[in-house]
Amino acid sequence: MKVIPTSIPDILIFEPTIFGDERGYFMESFREDKIKEHIGNVNFVQDNHSQSQRGVLRGIHFQTSPYAQGKLVRVVKGEVFDVAVDLRPQSKFYGRSVAVLLSADNKRQFWIPEGFGHGFLTLSEEAEFLYKTTNYYSPEHEVTVSWEDATLGIDWPIHDLDLSLSEKDTQGIPFNELTKTG
Repeated sequence: MKVIPTSIPDILIFEPTIFGDERGYFMESFREDKIKEHIGNVNFVQDNHSQSQRGVLRGIHFQTSPYAQGKLVRVVKGEVFDVAVDLRPQSKFYGRSVAVLLSADNKRQFWIPEGFGHGFLTLSEEAEFLYKTTNYYSPEHEVTVSWEDATLGIDWPIHDLDLSLSEKDTQGIPFNELTKTG
């Protein structure tokens, strides 16, 4: 498994080694020892699986303490533009983001630590998205930051897409109001 650093050191991309032939392929999709080596001791407590159509944009979501979540995300069908935003006020990377294309073809996984917002845009006709979390979902602790907040400078590839957002995602708070959420 190859570990690819990003412009924010706490965010990593894991690229599996693929063993394939005319019959198909094999890969290790999760290795606890590799996670511990590069991330440290994390305990995944929940697996999630979502399906989205082309143009669906989800995010930017995160959970506040004591339900903050780290996420290890991957796509098993289709392709998404995936984004992690540093929302840790004391971080020198506060407000900066990292984006990566995740697809069933590249089989990459994206590590998004606690304190980071997360969002993605479905680029293929359909995408299935899997993620492991380090804490349970808690709607009372969830915060949505506006995906289109110019302060964040995310270059979403929306030019030819008919966007579809949930009500929650259309009502995300501006980044500059984030500190008011606790």
